[in-house]
Amino acid sequence: MENSKTLNGLLIKATGGFYYVEAAQKVYECKARGIFRQKGHSPLVGDRVEITVPRDGYCSVDKILPRKNTLRRPPLANLDNLVIVCSTVNPAPNTVVIDKMTAAAVYNNIRPIIVISKSDLSDGSVLAEIYRKAGFDVVEYSSDSKVSAEPLKKLIHGGISAFTGNTGVGKSTLLNVLFSGLSLETGEVSKKLGRGRHTTRTVELFKIDDSYVADTPGFSTVDLEKYQMIDKDELQHCFPEFEDYLGRCRFTSCAHICEKGCSVIQAVENGDIPRSRHDSYKQMYNEVKDIKSWQK
Repeated sequence: MENSKTLNGLLIKATGGFYYVEAAQKVYECKARGIFRQKGHSPLVGDRVEITVPRDGYCSVDKILPRKNTLRRPPLANLDNLVIVCSTVNPAPNTVVIDKMTAAAVYNNIRPIIVISKSDLSDGSVLAEIYRKAGFDVVEYSSDSKVSAEPLKKLIHGGISAFTGNTGVGKSTLLNVLFSGLSLETGEVSKKLGRGRHTTRTVELFKIDDSYVADTPGFSTVDLEKYQMIDKDELQHCFPEFEDYLGRCRFTSCAHICEKGCSVIQAVENGDIPRSRHDSYKQMYNEVKDIKSWQK
């Protein structure tokens, strides 16, 4: 096309049939080519895309570059980090919920980062050790110490991150500490990074200090549970601490639930795998064991 140029960029927002792409230090409002709709392969926020910028008229999204992962809800692509925020107290940590989030992240090639907040109110070292033993990055954070958030800021620097966690764990407070320009009101939906409870969900990335944060201080854990069901045979690989023991059980068909000669169960008995992690695995396995692939 004459008088046009082609750019590669990052899709940072999708709403009302328009796509907003950050490229060459500008944001371009684009329409997607009809071929995407024909193939049922729509662009997602987080996609690396190729766009055409004409001299006149709308820019167009012409090509979606290869993705490393996708989430169905929230609809996101190429997420680097899932920051799972839990608190030591008020609310008390729910290890099953945390473990479902870590499994969903591992399954989708996303790095889980566990943030244990309110460590000034109650010691979170036991909880932290569970997840460090699993091989995850863990940050113990206290809202009265900005220094305690620095390790997390380094971990997510330069990447695309989404924050999740139950209400009251301190996601907004944490984001305010990480990125002072946000000015989120704690306990309320952010005007800059979110929506009211009953408004349409619009996915968006915000660039802050060379990092990108996905649209809200947190998305629903129910979304991941509902839309990221993991096949029972794949589930064992979503618990990294199991890897050293897989293939060493007495029976090749071992599900690591209650079988004799199971090396995973033996590792739990030996204290090498935290019992809470294995309990979560068993619960998740029982939830998906009878689900057929076509039902997902």
